[in-house]
Formats: sequence, C-alpha cells, structure tokens
Amino acid sequence: MLDPMVIDGFDVDETVDDPRDHVADLLVRVAAGDQAAFAELYDMLSGRVFGLVLRVLVDRAQSEEVLQEIFLEIWQSASRFSPNKGQGRAWILTIAHRRAVDRVRSAQASTDRDVRVGFRDLGVPFDGVAEDVELRMEGRRVIAALRLLPDAQREALTLAYYGGYSQSEIAALTGSPLGTVKTRMRDGLSRLRTEMGVLA
Repeated sequence: MLDPMVIDGFDVDETVDDPRDHVADLLVRVAAGDQAAFAELYDMLSGRVFGLVLRVLVDRAQSEEVLQEIFLEIWQSASRFSPNKGQGRAWILTIAHRRAVDRVRSAQASTDRDVRVGFRDLGVPFDGVAEDVELRMEGRRVIAALRLLPDAQREALTLAYYGGYSQSEIAALTGSPLGTVKTRMRDGLSRLRTEMGVLA
C-alpha cells in the first residue's frame, strides 16, 4: 500500500503512457550533477508544474515562488528518486503538490494566528484548547473508522483526503482502473459514514 503524502481534475495519463520514462532518465542525470539534463527537465515540466501549483494556490506570484522552490528541491534531492519505484513525472508532481499544499497550510496557520490575536485584542474570548481537543477527537474518530475499511478503500480515501490526490492520480499511483478507484471511494465513503455513526 502507498503511504499517504498532499488535484482534482488533474490528468496523469502521461505518467502511465511513457514506458521508457524519459523524465526518470533525466532525473538520474540530474542526480549526477548534469546541468543540461536539469535544464531539459525544467523546459519539459515547468509549465505543467506551474499549472498544478497555480490550481492549488490561485495566487500567481506565490505560485512562481513555489515553482522555484520545487525545482530547487528537485536539483538537491534527485538522488533520492528510485526509477524502480515509480515514474519520474509522478515523483516530480508529488513534490509539486506537497510544496503547494504546504504553502497553503502555512498561510492558513498565519491567518489563524492573526485571528486569535485579533480576538484577544478585541477582548473576545477564544478557547483554543477546546477547539484543539474537539478537532483531535474528531480526527481520532475518522482514523478509527478508516481502520475498519477494507485496505483498497482505505488507501483510496487516504490518498484523496489526506494526500490531496484526484481520482485520476490515485488510479495512476495504485495501478488501478479509474472506474475501480471511483467505486472504492464511493463504497468507502458510504461505509465510513456508517462506521462514524457507530463510533459517535
């Protein structure tokens, strides 16, 4: 099973249709310090990576910053890519998605802090402890209910809701037909609702 990592409507068919995986070849060369391979990789995928990041962040300036961070990470960590464990394009897009989601979470955390400070400045009571406890209890119920699902359903839901992957991406990552992924998610959600009701 895949470990959960962080787009809807995103098409990763190219990662499946490229049996030779030219991106993986380039990543191997980048890991060896080949600047020409890195330039080729950037030319090949920067537009697609930027589109993915922009869909998550919406803000163009932030997306451009994150794009640079992503390719810096690729340059620095290409040696960690294992061609025998997956497609090069999927590896890069996973990094891109994770970076974009991290930026959203960071911005949200900053906003939340500002809101809490604002409430205090206005003399409005803000019970952060109670809110944290409530969120943790709900999170534990979800995790407990997920453990009761069949492996395939749990994997699909975990990748979708904790990893942020679309159904198309999940199909590519798990090697399952898109229809099968849709069925697993529909059945898994139905059973999850039932289990959550029992655990309430």
